[in-house]
Amino acid sequence: MTKQDIDYILRRGVAEIIVKEELEAGLRAGKKLRLKEGFDPSFPDIHLGHMVTLRKLRQFQELGHQIVLIVADWTAQIGDPSGVSVTRPMLTMAQVQANAHTYMEQFFKVVDRERTEVRWQSEWFGKFDLGDIIRLTARFTVAQLLAREDFSKRYNAGQSISLTELLYPLLQAYDSVAVQSDVEFGGTDQKFNLLMGRELQSMVGQRPQQCFMVSLLVGTDGVKKMSKSLGNYIGVAEPPEQIYGKIMSVPDSLLLNYFELLTDVPDAELAGFREALKGQSVNPMELKKRLARELITQLYSEKEAAAADEHFTKVFQKREMPSDMVPVPTHSSHIDLRHELVSSGLVGSTSEAVRLIRQGAVKVSGKPVTTFYADVEDGTPIQVGKLRWGRVQFIPPVIPGT
Repeated sequence: MTKQDIDYILRRGVAEIIVKEELEAGLRAGKKLRLKEGFDPSFPDIHLGHMVTLRKLRQFQELGHQIVLIVADWTAQIGDPSGVSVTRPMLTMAQVQANAHTYMEQFFKVVDRERTEVRWQSEWFGKFDLGDIIRLTARFTVAQLLAREDFSKRYNAGQSISLTELLYPLLQAYDSVAVQSDVEFGGTDQKFNLLMGRELQSMVGQRPQQCFMVSLLVGTDGVKKMSKSLGNYIGVAEPPEQIYGKIMSVPDSLLLNYFELLTDVPDAELAGFREALKGQSVNPMELKKRLARELITQLYSEKEAAAADEHFTKVFQKREMPSDMVPVPTHSSHIDLRHELVSSGLVGSTSEAVRLIRQGAVKVSGKPVTTFYADVEDGTPIQVGKLRWGRVQFIPPVIPGT
């Protein structure tokens, strides 16, 4: 690696590295590093916020370093507040495995599957007994754990903190020992846990890992970090047209940040974007289109990116209806929209359908509906929000004996 290569990989999209000088020395020496990335399979989906870290892992991977993906199947049954002051529910092993499968399918849209070592926590924690747990807890103090920001806030506010939650940072730290991690990756909100791993490795005689923290991606609301629970996210497995449409709703103020964290557009070109936006010599929508194409090309292909671009131009700029609408099969010309929207997959639940209808976000034949029922014909278009379209498809009723 050249000095320029090292500078780029340790700078772009990076919030903090502990210790940067040590990591840089390791890269210059040509050492093959073990890069630890763990994930909590409490939820199955990945959004663009996760992609910031995954892209950085891929950059290291392409330079010959080894990614070690840890499936936190054991700690998923404990619950980690992760800065949100809400304990996550315990999951069954079947739920963990289902979520992990979906997560990894999305993970490998960015990272090379063939060059990734996948490890399950249960490989080592499944063998732990009470004595192992006590010996692990003896290495740290309660005061150290309460130094974690979210624990500290909850403790000072008189909110409950379970002993199992306090165990989580210790267990994540032990993961680093188990896989002999050289570098652990995470967002800035994981700094405490990453440092715990570094400290535990030193205690047991291993070389302490470097802590590589990427910047947190602000969600489409322009206020809080991207989160599925907040609804301000863009999923990496969403259809290309939906990703494209959501990028159009990203605040103009976040454009350069998204380009820097999520694309390989050169720094010099980004500087040009910055000047153009400042001088109002470019329409932000044109940059959003470029950003959408860059992302969809990474996650799907150039062909899919071009198709999504064409779809957006046709549907939203020329106000035409898309040709590939979701079929909404029905036997009747008088339909219950709540049922039909869910059964066709246009919405995920009846409660979501109710909410969108009440908000006036559902249109039948181009007109917002105000009730849960609508009269339709074969081919009637149904629009949900700005991005989802369906077309009524009459199915003849089944007559017994025919």
